[in-house]
Amino acid sequence: MEFETVIGLEIHAQLATESKIFCSCSTEFGCPPNANTCPVCLGLPGALPVLNRMVIEYAVQLGLATNCSIRCDSQFARKNYFYPDLPKAYQISQFERPICENGYLDINTGEGAKRVGITRIHLEEDAGKLMHQEVGDSSMVDLNRAGIPLVEIVSEPELSSSEEAKVYMEKMHAILTALHICSGDMEKGHMRCDANISIRPKGQQEFGTRTEIKNLNSFRFVKQALDYEIERHREEILDGRELVQETRLWDSERKLTFSMRSKEEAEEYRYFPDPDLPMVELDKNWVNELQQQLPELPDARRMRYQEKLGLSDYDAEVLSMSGEYSDYFEDVLAAGGDPKQACNWILGELTRMMNEKDQGLRELGIDPPRLSELISLIQKGTISGKIAKGLLPEIQNNTKSVQELVDAKGLVQVSDEKELLSMIDVLIQQHTAQVEEFRAGKTKVLGFFVGQLMKQTQGKANPGLANKLIKSRLDG
Repeated sequence: MEFETVIGLEIHAQLATESKIFCSCSTEFGCPPNANTCPVCLGLPGALPVLNRMVIEYAVQLGLATNCSIRCDSQFARKNYFYPDLPKAYQISQFERPICENGYLDINTGEGAKRVGITRIHLEEDAGKLMHQEVGDSSMVDLNRAGIPLVEIVSEPELSSSEEAKVYMEKMHAILTALHICSGDMEKGHMRCDANISIRPKGQQEFGTRTEIKNLNSFRFVKQALDYEIERHREEILDGRELVQETRLWDSERKLTFSMRSKEEAEEYRYFPDPDLPMVELDKNWVNELQQQLPELPDARRMRYQEKLGLSDYDAEVLSMSGEYSDYFEDVLAAGGDPKQACNWILGELTRMMNEKDQGLRELGIDPPRLSELISLIQKGTISGKIAKGLLPEIQNNTKSVQELVDAKGLVQVSDEKELLSMIDVLIQQHTAQVEEFRAGKTKVLGFFVGQLMKQTQGKANPGLANKLIKSRLDG
């Protein structure tokens, strides 16, 4: 029996505001438990919420970037449920009148371009976090996250594979970071998603029994969890067992999902308009102004990198899909850096350093003008690429220019032909056996002489020129 997969994603993204959605408490990550709280986010009686204007602006920007209709009369509602990390026993969210509706996102899949519908984007406050004790049976609650502003982006059930879901989430991450409305740091919980999945016999119109996988916080986990569920659903159906509608969690270590709770019926949250918050009324002219002010989005940026800067499809895709990479790349170009060389260094050595040090690109301490200067010195022949790689740790958080560091360490590349030829002639006289091997057709011996010359010059010989001169001498 052939099956087809039906997937819909609910992506939660933390908006990059300095204060919470309904109070002035800080949104800073990593503070001591309950340090960023006040009567409003603690849910104390009589404390009234006041809407953060920047939250509305960010949500509208996201809606415009994802081709949504912007509702000029959106409304907040109370979503009622009890949980220890929800001090008010309700969450302020949006229900019948979300701020953005009926959008879409175009993604590129292995089978070509695909348009995925976006049902709605609505605003809500985050809940707190339970800290379970390793010893004993008690839990502590940290309400620093209570009141953090979130957007929830609900897709139509139009994704048909785990790969499509991963690509869709990556594309949404790229848009959020390009707009600078979300840091996109998934390790800190700034972006996560719930995945709804079902399978059905090919050609059947009716949806199959649905499973919701909660709190997936990496692109890799989204794909792995969905792959596992697709296979689990398939085996259950083929073995004649009845699937249960339920909520499951992903265990990234054991690479499997496990049941969190059954969900035979839709949960009843008893939504009603929040009486403490007025209708959010937007001026259409203001929305139009935000439309005009949108920055360059990933698709347009990728095309520009390919068509105007001559980058490969792969390089343009990787740079444009990361706000962190593309912003840094643009700053290197603004400082005069060569596009292709800048791309190679960012995706090569700087990415390696980021992975080794577990730091962001800007945290490395290599300012874009400094990288641009390094590239310029390579192109002028002042230093080699090998010398440049060795200089990177020296450049980090150093106030001196790259040229000053090169001069101070005596790293200027040897490009004088007469000087190099005199050293090459001595090497040829010292290694006659290798000369005969080369002339007998063993051309790999050329690398031996290049290595010897580099050793003699402490790596300062111009490698391109060295290869050319050694070959000319050996051919003679």
